[in-house]
Amino acid sequence: MTAKIADDLLALQRLYHWERSAPSRIALTQPMGGGAVQDFTWVQVGDQVRRMAAHLKAQGWAPGSKVAILSKNCAWWMMSDLAIWMAGYVSVPLYPTLAADTVRQILTHSEARALFVGKLDGWEGMKPGVPEGLPCISYPLSPVDAIQAYDGWDAICARTEPLQGEPVRAEDELATLIYTSGTTGMPKGVMHTFGNFAWALDRGIRRIPLTQADRMLSYLPLAHVVERMLVEHGWLRTGMHVFFAEALDTFAADLQRARPTVFFSVPRLWVKFQQGIHHKMPPAKLDRLLGIPLVGGLVRRKIRKALGLDQCTFAAGGAAPMPPALLQWYAKLGIPINEGYGMTENLALSHITEPGKNQQGTVGPAYADVQHRIDAQTGEVQMRSQALMLGYYKEPEKSREAFTDDGWLRTGDKGEIDAGGLLRITGRVKDLFKTGKGKYVAPAPIEDKLVMHEAVEACVVTGANLGQPLGIVMLSPEANAGLNNADARTALEASLEAHRRQINATLDPHEQMQCLVVVRTPWTVDNDMITPTFKVKRNRIEDVYARSYDTWENSGKTVIWAD
Repeated sequence: MTAKIADDLLALQRLYHWERSAPSRIALTQPMGGGAVQDFTWVQVGDQVRRMAAHLKAQGWAPGSKVAILSKNCAWWMMSDLAIWMAGYVSVPLYPTLAADTVRQILTHSEARALFVGKLDGWEGMKPGVPEGLPCISYPLSPVDAIQAYDGWDAICARTEPLQGEPVRAEDELATLIYTSGTTGMPKGVMHTFGNFAWALDRGIRRIPLTQADRMLSYLPLAHVVERMLVEHGWLRTGMHVFFAEALDTFAADLQRARPTVFFSVPRLWVKFQQGIHHKMPPAKLDRLLGIPLVGGLVRRKIRKALGLDQCTFAAGGAAPMPPALLQWYAKLGIPINEGYGMTENLALSHITEPGKNQQGTVGPAYADVQHRIDAQTGEVQMRSQALMLGYYKEPEKSREAFTDDGWLRTGDKGEIDAGGLLRITGRVKDLFKTGKGKYVAPAPIEDKLVMHEAVEACVVTGANLGQPLGIVMLSPEANAGLNNADARTALEASLEAHRRQINATLDPHEQMQCLVVVRTPWTVDNDMITPTFKVKRNRIEDVYARSYDTWENSGKTVIWAD
């Protein structure tokens, strides 16, 4: 039975609540370049949202029309979303790193009536994907040619009277289409209602302690479900203070400015933080210092402060598996990381480990009122809750395939639920491959170990029909930069070979990697090797490299340089 959502938990009603109850409190802090910032109070947020909503409403589009947002995270992104909702429309966020063809596919498929073009690094490459004649609105921090070509946010707000009253959207109304950054095929538009968000947030903050006093730094794409839920809807629900990151090279300063109390990141960035610390202090020395009672405490505090996480009371990771060794390393620093599990189709509200409990190696128990089970035939994790999508936009067949006959969401992940109700993810249902010896291999646990080498940025373990699996590793920019002499290359080769042997010693014979293949060409969103959230596209890797597998297998080498 579906529980009714309290009206005051819905997104627009939360905005009205903060407008009335905390008008002068700072809601958003936006970097403007050169160290300057612009603060927005709740009343200022409300005023700009109302003016933009009035402008959008005046276009006379049918209720429920789609309006898209293409921008890096910024204050205007969140205000655009609210304005779209207040005007009676549906928002369609796009990742700010997409290729032009994908931009066009999403804008066309969603039937977007307008597009907010915001803060972007690669606008020149994306611009050809915007259909001719589509009305566009620029932000104050948009690329210069977008500001020159399109109607501007500030100009629209200056000439438009704010929308009056408190327009509301019903809980069963469509709020947004979130196009998945899938590792296979073209993105699908996941349909979520206002009620879905409100219900998910209500259950989420029972596990994630978000309050009005919290601070978050918004830097992972708001087009992704976790940032949208945790930051945007967490902000609306609790009234916390959200800071935005300016750019990659200012990220350390952005973190220091925000000093977030709640911090979420993907595994790849947690690894980069670790590598940055190891560059300043070798692992052996750090371990030794952490083991000295008084000195260890000082070192921990110094590292947390240097990271900008000295005020962090809740840290989380997700979007891809967190290697257990990485979780243990951060726990030693006094930064326990809670590992979350979810997907766009369930608003990322499925499982998360519980603060203060040792649940490493699992993604914890299900959130309150979320049901989970394991399919007896396939081992697939299936779940259901009141935050499940309506389906995929204009894809009735794929929508049906996403659910079991009795209404449970098929996650595509394999897993196990222990006696305490903790879920352990063991791989993807479709990622299992069979070697030439007829033995099945689950690549994910091996990849968790392989990626822990400091020179490795990303990796894939593969080997369907080969005698033994092989690991393909992409080097980090730092490791690549250090390979300009033969000695450095020889040293790295020896280090990777030792890493391979060390991992193989922990694996069953049929799982052991015959060789590591070192790739120096970066896997990027542009070359379609990774998704915008840094998940490696396994199918694409196979397409690019599979023709070399036999050669690599028969080379007799244990570390092979692919390019």
